[in-house]
Amino acid sequence: MADSEAETHGRHVTYCGVCTLPPEYCEYGGTVKKCQDWLEKNHPSLFARIWSPEALEAATAALSVDAKDRAAKDAKKKAAKAEAAEQKQADKLANSVVTIKRIERNKRKFVTSVSGLEAFGLELKKVAKDFGKKFATGSSVTKTPSGGEEIVVQGDVSPEIEEFLLEKYKEIPEDNIELVDDKKSKKAAAAG
Repeated sequence: MADSEAETHGRHVTYCGVCTLPPEYCEYGGTVKKCQDWLEKNHPSLFARIWSPEALEAATAALSVDAKDRAAKDAKKKAAKAEAAEQKQADKLANSVVTIKRIERNKRKFVTSVSGLEAFGLELKKVAKDFGKKFATGSSVTKTPSGGEEIVVQGDVSPEIEEFLLEKYKEIPEDNIELVDDKKSKKAAAAG
């Protein structure tokens, strides 16, 4: 009886490396152009089957003239929207600043706070753990009063943190790192 039954096999599905949907559904995401580029580079036969001019013509052949016009208009609108979102993200990244601040805790005790890393897509808990390992100190992620998060590292390690960030996290440009020293000047302490 087992010989007469056909064996069932699972179906192999390719997923897009950009939007993680099957390539047939990439057009419904917001990254159509990136998805097309990825598919053309990694799976040329699948790209030809879905996005070649003949395939697009066959897909739109059953549509009425009005529906074709609407589809073309929607495609242009989606492409413009995706491009605007990409430009906005690039501008946000260019304007983002990582602030490394040395804060005096007691007379000779300091902590170093690092804020602004989340704008570069870094996971703060992982970065805090890396800081703790690198500098052999306590390091934690804390919430700021303004609602954001920052990493607090025990000790005065501001210049070392800057070097470490530039060395390990290449996505942070050197111009976007700002060192701030919150120590009180000796003159102000003497006057007060």
